[in-house]
Amino acid sequence: MNGSLHSAAGLVDIKLKRGPAGLGFNIVGGVDQQYVVNDSGIYVSKIKDDGAAALDGRLQEGDKILAINGVELENQTHRAVVELFRTAGDDVDLQVLKKLTRHINGPSGSQPDGPPSIFSPVLLVALAGAASILLFFFMRRK
Repeated sequence: MNGSLHSAAGLVDIKLKRGPAGLGFNIVGGVDQQYVVNDSGIYVSKIKDDGAAALDGRLQEGDKILAINGVELENQTHRAVVELFRTAGDDVDLQVLKKLTRHINGPSGSQPDGPPSIFSPVLLVALAGAASILLFFFMRRK
């Protein structure tokens, strides 16, 4: 269960050993059911507790799987990728692109975590209030 990190590109090679519950994660995506806007890649949607992926710790929800045992997943259907995983054997090599902030199709709860926008409505109201208070004191001094 060793791997190398290609930090410049965000690529990670992960070797997993299939356990009693399989590899221990679910996937979404494919050319027939895009998960990310304008991207037909395969993404990790859930890491199962005590599965091979959870025990290894490097694969995370939102990561993009680029290849399985050297087979690239670009332009594959979801079903074809599921079949690749099913027949991959006990030792599975994954090439993974670590999670980045992306625009995701689906319910708002499936959006990746990211920093809040600096121009959120609450911040704008707070700034407007502070400006009003300063203006009030400035006008009173005259």
